[in-house]
Amino acid sequence: MAHRLNTFTSGAELAEQLAGRVASALAEGIAARGMASIAVSGGTTPKAFFRALSARDIDWSKVVITLVDERFVPPENDRSNHALVNAELRQDKAAAAKFIPLYHAVYEAEDAAMVATDDVRRIGLPFDVVVLGMGGDGHTASFFPGGNNLERALDPKAPRGVTTMRAEGAGEERLTLTFTALRDARLLVLHIETEAKKAVLETALAQGAEGPLPIARVIAAATSDIEIFWAP
Repeated sequence: MAHRLNTFTSGAELAEQLAGRVASALAEGIAARGMASIAVSGGTTPKAFFRALSARDIDWSKVVITLVDERFVPPENDRSNHALVNAELRQDKAAAAKFIPLYHAVYEAEDAAMVATDDVRRIGLPFDVVVLGMGGDGHTASFFPGGNNLERALDPKAPRGVTTMRAEGAGEERLTLTFTALRDARLLVLHIETEAKKAVLETALAQGAEGPLPIARVIAAATSDIEIFWAP
């Protein structure tokens, strides 16, 4: 599908504009279907966006929040995306939203993925909103170059759900929504900041779906248009 680059002068401006766009999409979902769903990414980039979104005046009691991906660590761990969402997004008005975690306190990450798959499917797909991030290595979600389950995660014929991922440089084992769970969101966003990440994205787009960077494969195969929000 197509992609469109939206450029902002600062991260603060981007956060406010993205929060407004996402809040409108969630409100539309509530009006149309009685509830709305959003899957968000972790890292440091979305913190200002989360804070801006949490203050938006929508019926958050009818919103379900989940994660695009997660480390296989409990929410008490400071590297947990669950912890990040609790601290930065599930505040202010958004405290009324329901949260569906990917991590579960089971022995193996594969077991957590099975439980999370059932949970995510009960949300009802497609998501109203998916907000992806991107690392400097071109990964998005936990679709890491060289990841042990990369092809499974990106398989366009795989069932929607959650899979695991191990990769060099990823740290802990990961849980990640599959590409099929993300590709058709009613609003599909890629949120990136810094000139360095824009350069990675431009390289990925130039290489196309046959290149080594997972973000290019996601953009090429998505069934919804991708809105890119970028600030230096």
